[in-house]
Amino acid sequence: MGDQEGGLRARLVAVGVALVAEEGVQALTLREIARRAGVSHGAPRRYFPTHRELLSAIAREGFARVAAEAATAAADDGRGARERIAAVCGSYIRFAREHRGMYELMLRHDLLESGYLGLRSVSLPLFDLLTTLLIEARTETEAETGSRAATATGARSGAGSDDGPRTGSDDRPEAASDDRSEAGFDDGPESAPRPGAAPPRVTAGALWANLHGIVQLWEWGALKLATGEDDIDALLRAALDAHLGPEQR
Repeated sequence: MGDQEGGLRARLVAVGVALVAEEGVQALTLREIARRAGVSHGAPRRYFPTHRELLSAIAREGFARVAAEAATAAADDGRGARERIAAVCGSYIRFAREHRGMYELMLRHDLLESGYLGLRSVSLPLFDLLTTLLIEARTETEAETGSRAATATGARSGAGSDDGPRTGSDDRPEAASDDRSEAGFDDGPESAPRPGAAPPRVTAGALWANLHGIVQLWEWGALKLATGEDDIDALLRAALDAHLGPEQR
C-alpha cells in the first residue's frame, strides 16, 4: 500500500474515531465517514471492503488507547500491586464513562466475533497486565500476613519469657495455637487450611466482568438507585475487596 493510500486509510479511521466520540456508534455510516474525510462515498470500500472492517479498525484505536492508559496507571513507581490494580481499574472505568461511543463500539459482538484485526486478542495484553498485578498483590499480601504473624508470635514469646510458661486452669502450658490461628493456621481437623483462591486469570476475569457491570449499571442509574451511593469509586473499592480481600491497613 502506497503512502497516499495508507494516508487515506488512516484518515478514514481518524474521522471515524472523531465521529463516534461526537455522535456515537449510530453515526458511523460509510457515507458519513466518507463525507467527513472529503472522499466519495464509495472510496472507503477500496480499503475496507465491508462496513464491519472499517468499524473494527476504528474500535482497534479504542483498544490501543485503553491499553496505553492502563500501562501508565500500572507503572511500577513504588506503589504496591493492589494500588496499581486500583489505578488500572479506575482508568478503565474512566475511559468507559468518558468515551461511551467508543466503549460501546469496542464491545460489539459482531466485531469481536468477526476476527477482523484480531480485536479479541488486542485486549489480551491488558488482561495479562491485570493478571500479573493480581499475582503480585497476592504475594505482597502473603508476605505482609506472615510478617504480622511473626511479629505477634515474637511479642507473645517476649511477654512470657521472664515468668516462665503461662498455665491454664489444668496447669498445662497454654498452647501456642492462638498465634497459629492468627497466622491463618489451626491444628484442629475442623479448621484445616482454607482452599486456595481462584487462579489469577480466573480472578482477573471476574474482576474485569465486575468493571463492565459497574460501568453499565452506573450509567443506567441502577446502582445509584439500589445502593444510594453517589461515588462510583466506592463500588470499585468494594469489587477489589471482594476479589482481593479487605485491604490491609
